[in-house]
Amino acid sequence: MGVGEIESLEELKREFQKLPGIGPRSAERLAFHVLRSDRAEAAKLADAVLAVKDRVIHCGACFNLTEKTPCNICTATDRDRRQIWVVEQPKDVLALEKTGLVRGVYHVLMGHIAPLDGVEPGDLTIDALMSRVKNKNEEEEEGVTEVILATNPTVEGDGTALYLESLLADTNLKVSRLARGLAVGSQLEYASLGMLEAAIRGRTAG
Repeated sequence: MGVGEIESLEELKREFQKLPGIGPRSAERLAFHVLRSDRAEAAKLADAVLAVKDRVIHCGACFNLTEKTPCNICTATDRDRRQIWVVEQPKDVLALEKTGLVRGVYHVLMGHIAPLDGVEPGDLTIDALMSRVKNKNEEEEEGVTEVILATNPTVEGDGTALYLESLLADTNLKVSRLARGLAVGSQLEYASLGMLEAAIRGRTAG
């Protein structure tokens, strides 16, 4: 440790640097902000971090993040359970929900197929998705009738969507994908509401 460095402060800076998008200078600013805060405020921050780790789980039905399972979306009475929107990550659910256009329910894959990174179909929640679409929903007169593949418009997202299309080919379900209002290589979480709305309204059959 260098002259004048404080061990606990340096440790806090190192921990902040582990966060995505946080470099040394940002980590230093955050660390000094915590240092300047009173103990009660710092304790609230620490409690919030621990609460997320202790209370947030994955929904047993759709794999979205929740504090109870099934989640609020899966149990909402105004949702159309015949329509499943398939996304890569929980943060994609947040992006689509902001549009106010999705009336169905979700299924979170927890990633995308990427063989070069060691991610195979069996590493995702694809088996659970297929069980959902093939099993009749006990609360509805009909089972699932449409699957919207809302994966990201990237090489991996497109490859995952094509793989799912092949699995769903013999189910007689309507399978559609978001329109290409989204730029190739982009991420749903970073798309503007206008872009997402256009992609949702213009979705096409697979």
